[in-house]
Amino acid sequence: MQLLLLAVLDGLAYAAQLFMVAVGLTLVFGVLKILNVAHGSLFAIGAYTASTLVGLIGTPDLSLIALALAALAVGAVAGPLIERGLLARIYDKEHVLQLLVTFALFMILEDVQKLLWGVKPLFEDAPVRLLGPIVVGDIYYTAYQLVLMPSVAAASLLILVWFLRRTLLGRTILAVTHDREAAQAIGIDARRVYLLAFTIGAGLAALGGALAAPTTSLVPGIGVQMIVLSFAVVATAGLGQIEGAAVTALLIGLGRSFAVYFAPELEVVVPYLLMVAVLLVRPEGLFGRSELRRI
Repeated sequence: MQLLLLAVLDGLAYAAQLFMVAVGLTLVFGVLKILNVAHGSLFAIGAYTASTLVGLIGTPDLSLIALALAALAVGAVAGPLIERGLLARIYDKEHVLQLLVTFALFMILEDVQKLLWGVKPLFEDAPVRLLGPIVVGDIYYTAYQLVLMPSVAAASLLILVWFLRRTLLGRTILAVTHDREAAQAIGIDARRVYLLAFTIGAGLAALGGALAAPTTSLVPGIGVQMIVLSFAVVATAGLGQIEGAAVTALLIGLGRSFAVYFAPELEVVVPYLLMVAVLLVRPEGLFGRSELRRI
């Protein structure tokens, strides 16, 4: 029972981290219709920036603020630079070319991380130490992972859904998502909508990295695993499904955690087995909808 409880706690913490990255990826695809492979690099840069800022501040009491500032800075700077400087030039290109371009950007950003932070592990756990442990049954668990990370993930989901469905700007984004030509015909500037959506998505990826930074050692390549798992979450939920991404992130997070404790040899493949099992039954994903298209 203790192992079972520990697996559930680990799964919840990991699902929260995974959701933060996956929801940004699915938002970008839903609006821009581009699978952004470089999304994983934004997660890594957010993590590295957060650890660096926490180390520079040196005060544990301000470490949580440092995480938020790092994510905000990465999203506000990298988002517009990538969208205006690169993606805006390939919206009308074939999907294969878009995928290759974002993959090339991913490789470039991986090298940029090595140039800026080197290849030695980087670790700053001040936010974890600040919040201390929490007791669940007979298990001592960090309050940071058990309380803060899921709370931030849940708040991000609620705010994003409210923003998209209850505000004029959010409904403008949804209008462009459903029919860009019709939205432009009534005077909506699709270019600004694309910029806003990508910047929000980049900020969510960076926030996921910033939240993950105090819980693990940062090494080159951390963005690779996260982008692959994020694709698994997005594909399992259905491309563009924000609420579905939360459910599938929880499903994959718990599945991976249970594999770690009860079948460690399957840890790596469990998320992808779940994805394949779902897609074999529902190719459009758990929450996706079949769409008619003209030929």
